[in-house]
Amino acid sequence: MNDLSLVVTILRFGFLALMWIMVFAVVAAMRRDLVIGRKAKVGAPTARQARRHPELVEDAPPAKVQARQLVVTEGPLAGTTLELSGTPILLGRAQEATLVLEDDYASGRHARLFPQGTRWFIEDLGSTNGTFLGGNALTRALPVELGVPVRIGKTVIELRP
Repeated sequence: MNDLSLVVTILRFGFLALMWIMVFAVVAAMRRDLVIGRKAKVGAPTARQARRHPELVEDAPPAKVQARQLVVTEGPLAGTTLELSGTPILLGRAQEATLVLEDDYASGRHARLFPQGTRWFIEDLGSTNGTFLGGNALTRALPVELGVPVRIGKTVIELRP
């Protein structure tokens, strides 16, 4: 009976040690996630910040040549051109979109291209498949330079002078 109680006590302490290891692992994962979230907020302003505080965006060096056209370079609408008039452009499959994308990988209201000062910014509107600027997925509104491809599903657009 004495050997059995010793084994049970060792198992209890082992179980207790495993529980504490799990608690520390969860706390470490939460700290790591919080640090990553904090780092993501530093840098370029979000679209909301850019609208409320235009001075945040105007500190960036202005583009030498301003964009005047939006050109579809790949996808079902390749060759389509839109003149940029200074008003935001909604991109997506919805009929109310400025540029209606005939693309199964595009959401109804997929992304928005908007002017801020002399520059144009692109922002993903919570789409399912994401919006890519120069091969990188958008996590916040970013400035679009001339000739840099913006991919929405199979459709690729560029700003041109």
